[in-house]
Amino acid sequence: MERLNGQLKIGAIVFPQMDQMDFTGPFEVLSRLPDSKFHVLWKRRDPVTDVHGLIITPDTSFAESPQLDVLVVPGGQGQELLMKDNDVLQFIQEQARGARYVFSVCTGALLCGAAGLLRGVKATTHWSAFHLLGYFGAIPRNRRVVADGQHVSSSGVTAGIDGALLIASFLRGERVAKQIQLAMEYAPEPPFNSGTPTTASPEIVEAARSAMQEITSRRHATARRVAFEMGFSRF
Repeated sequence: MERLNGQLKIGAIVFPQMDQMDFTGPFEVLSRLPDSKFHVLWKRRDPVTDVHGLIITPDTSFAESPQLDVLVVPGGQGQELLMKDNDVLQFIQEQARGARYVFSVCTGALLCGAAGLLRGVKATTHWSAFHLLGYFGAIPRNRRVVADGQHVSSSGVTAGIDGALLIASFLRGERVAKQIQLAMEYAPEPPFNSGTPTTASPEIVEAARSAMQEITSRRHATARRVAFEMGFSRF
């Protein structure tokens, strides 16, 4: 992909009840890009609290945001509440018109779907919501990171780091991306091989599904309703 010259404008949306690592993982990578400015975005500059209580303070309101080269759209439980939030969806749509990349992390892909960005686009998301991608006309791909034109998507939470490194290579070249990876010492060696439903034991998968059942059901119902209202009635 073509490397960009000049200062990069990168921004990530933060919101109440998000999963902070969907934001902080990509932030750790993309904020290290040479000659770049990273904006932490929300409707207002009021602090937001993630699903586990971490407080994050935006530095740029939607109205103050410049046109971005990269827009990061995180996920988490709060995503479900934003699926019909016109302020959020309109901001994503407007930024997507001029951005080089829209990068969805985890269930942020569903927000991009609700904004109409996934029609005919290959995409991935967290395994618990993977079956919902088709509601928005996406072409689901069961991979950790998927790049399809303007849209880059990553699966659950930690995959945001992988996706951000790929975007870093698109923007500033593979050498820079590798230097960032080394500076972060990103060389994961998890103590357990249970990071995906295919590698975890059936008992662990069932326990995880049970723990997420409430949000998964709400997310499913909301996605179906929003997709139907968008005209994807065949789903």
